[in-house]
Amino acid sequence: MMTEIAWSEQSRWPILAVLQCFPLLAALLLSRVRNDWQAFCLGIVLAVIELFGAIQLYQQYDPQQAAWQLAERLTILGPFAYHAAADGMSVLFILLTTFLTCMAIPYGWVRPFRPQPHFLTILFCAEAVLISQFATVDLFWFLICSVLQIALVGHLMQRWSASADERLSLNRFFQFMGIGLSMLLAGTLILGWSHFDQTGRWSFDLLDLLANPLHSFLNVSVFFLLFYGLGIRVPLFPLHGWLPLVAERGTVVLALVILLGVKTGFYGMLRFMMPLLPASVYRWQWEVVMIATIGIFYAAWLATMQQNLRRMMAYAVISHTDIIVIGLFTTHAHALQGSLLLIGNVGLAAATLFFMIGLINRRTKTVMLAQLGGLFGRIPLIGIAFFVAGLSVIGMPGTPGFDATHLLMEAAMHQFGALITIAAALGNVASAAFLLWSFQRVFLASPGQRPVPVETDSQTKWMESVLAVILIVVQLTAGFYAEPWLKLVDKTAHSMASPYVYQANEATERRN
Repeated sequence: MMTEIAWSEQSRWPILAVLQCFPLLAALLLSRVRNDWQAFCLGIVLAVIELFGAIQLYQQYDPQQAAWQLAERLTILGPFAYHAAADGMSVLFILLTTFLTCMAIPYGWVRPFRPQPHFLTILFCAEAVLISQFATVDLFWFLICSVLQIALVGHLMQRWSASADERLSLNRFFQFMGIGLSMLLAGTLILGWSHFDQTGRWSFDLLDLLANPLHSFLNVSVFFLLFYGLGIRVPLFPLHGWLPLVAERGTVVLALVILLGVKTGFYGMLRFMMPLLPASVYRWQWEVVMIATIGIFYAAWLATMQQNLRRMMAYAVISHTDIIVIGLFTTHAHALQGSLLLIGNVGLAAATLFFMIGLINRRTKTVMLAQLGGLFGRIPLIGIAFFVAGLSVIGMPGTPGFDATHLLMEAAMHQFGALITIAAALGNVASAAFLLWSFQRVFLASPGQRPVPVETDSQTKWMESVLAVILIVVQLTAGFYAEPWLKLVDKTAHSMASPYVYQANEATERRN
C-alpha cells in the first residue's frame, strides 16, 4: 500500500497549500477591482502564475516513486484535519485545472461575462476548490469541497445564463447534484463511523481508513453510495439525465468546463472508492462494465438524433465517460494508466469543444445544426480547433487519446475478453461518426435554407484566435509527445491496481 513522504523531505515550501490558497488571494484582489479591463489583465497574470506553480509541482514530483509525495498535515478540529499529498494522478489533474482556468479567462472576456471582476472572483474560487479536491487525502474534506464546487457552478449558471429559460435546467442540476452529494455524505459518515467503532476516534483520512478496513457487511452498501454519489457528477449512464438539459438550456460554457473538463467524480472514485472498497469493486465489475457498454451505444445513438450542437456534445461526453468506466473497472494497471490519461484527454477535448461551440454561438447566435453550415471559410481557426478536439475524443493517432485508448482496450481484452472490447471499440467508432458528421455539417456543408449571418467584425477576434491556437497546440503537443504523461501516472496506476491482484488471486483460490 502507498506510504507517505513528508513535504519537508521533498520541498522547502508547502507547494500544495500555496496552490490552494493563491487562487483565493487572487479572488480577493479581483473582488476589489472595478474596471473590467484591469480585472481581465490582472486575472490573466494571476492565472498564469498559478499555472507556473502547477508546473513547479510537476517538476518537483518524482514519477519513479509510487508513494504519495510533498505531504502536508495540519490538525484543525478532531477528525477535520488538513492532510494533502501528491501522486501522479493529482499532479495531472492540478495541471489540467490550472490550464483550463487560463483558457477560461479569455473566453470569459470574448463572450462576454460582465461584470468581469465578479466573474473572475467566482472562477478563481472554483479553481481553489478544485485544487483542494485533488490535493486532499481526507474524504470529508473532499466532500466539503464538492459542495462548494456545485454551489459555485450553480452560481455561474444562474448569474451568467446563456438562455432566458434557465430555471428548469438549474432546478434539475441541483436535484441531481443534491442526491449525489447526499449519497456521498452517507458513505463518508459510514466510513468514519466504522473507523470510530474500531479505534474509538473519528477519522476520514484515507490512510486511517485503509489501516482499519470497513466491516464486510457494510462494504457493498458504501460501494453503491460512493459509486452512484460520484457517478452522477461524471455523469455515468443511466445517471446522466441532468447533462443534456443543462447543456442545452440556461447554462454557460464555463460551468460545463468546470464539471466535465475537470472530472472530479472520476477522481473521487480513483482516490477513495477503489482503494477503500476493492472487494466490492471486484465483485461488481462485470455488472458495471455491462451497464457502461450499454451506455456507450445508448449515448452515441441519442447523439446522432440531436439538432442542438450542445446536446450532441453532451451525449458525446456521456458515451466516452462509459468507455472510461470500463477502463477503471478492468482494475488492471495498464487500464488504470490508460483511464487516467483518457480522463485528462476527454476533459481537455470536451472543454475545447464547448469553448468552440460557445464561440460559434457568439458569432451566429445559434447552435442549431439546421441553421449552421459553411463556417470554415469565415472562422477557420475555430473549425480547426473543433476538428482536433473531435479527433482527440475518438483517440486518433497524434492526439492524447491514442495511447490512452490503446492501453485501455488492451487491458480490457485481457480482463473481459473480445466481446466487451469490441463493443467498446464499436462505440468509439460510432462516436467518431457523429463527431465528424457534426464538424462536416457545421463547417463544411452548405448552409441550410435559412442560413444565419456570421459576425465578422469584432474587437475580440484576436483573442478568439489566441484561445483556439493554444488549445490546438496543447492537444497536438500532448499527443505527439505523450511519454512524460505516461511516466507521470505509471507508478500511481500500478499502486492502485495492487489490491486487485490480491482479489483476483483470492477468487482463483476459491474457484479451485
